[in-house]
Parts: sequence; C-alpha cells; structure tokens
Amino acid sequence: MEVTLPRAGTYELDADVRGRLSGVPAVNTYITARLWNVTTGAAVPESERLVNQIIDHNQGDAVTGSNQTAPISELIKVQGPTTIRLQAQRNDATGAASIAQVYSDGAGHTSLRYERVSS
Repeated sequence: MEVTLPRAGTYELDADVRGRLSGVPAVNTYITARLWNVTTGAAVPESERLVNQIIDHNQGDAVTGSNQTAPISELIKVQGPTTIRLQAQRNDATGAASIAQVYSDGAGHTSLRYERVSS
C-alpha cells in the first residue's frame, strides 16, 4: 500500500495497520510495520510499530492467534513529489507463524492516508 504526496510541503501521515497471527505453540511471533520513503530510499523516522504479537511457550497447547490494529502517525516534510509505502515484516523468535497477514476485511481495514498541513 502506498500514497504519493503531490508536491513540496509538510504532511501528516496516518496509517492503521491490521495484523493477524496464528501459530502452534511453542511460538513467539510478531509483525512490525513502518513507513518507507520510496523517493529517498529511507524509513520515515520513528514510524516503526509493533502491530501484533503472540507468545505461548506451552508446547502442546491448542493453536493460538490474534488480530490487532496499530496506528502510525508521523509528520514529514518533503521537497517535491514523494511516494510513501507501508512495509510490514513477520519475525519468528520461537517457532513460526502458520498465518501472518496485514489485511482488511469487513471487521477492520488497513489504511494509509495523508493531509498537507503547510507548504
């Protein structure tokens, strides 16, 4: 998912990142997300968030999982047209997720928006 900021200025970036995880214990897995400035090839400073995490170290427990939504709100100043992309990553600290998604459905959506607040 990405947006293009049309011209130079200061913008408020706003994302809601919905993450879904499931796994068989023992498992410790999580999803992180950040905003990436495609134009400059760099992360938007301080935009990384922990979206969702499941931890169950009890081998033999039933499948575990969860859905969570994390907000990302950052202010960015750009010199001209700029593309911003939402990036996400799954990290498996113990075991592995059987389902790891950033997604949207009727129960909630992942979104990325912007508003120009000054020139």
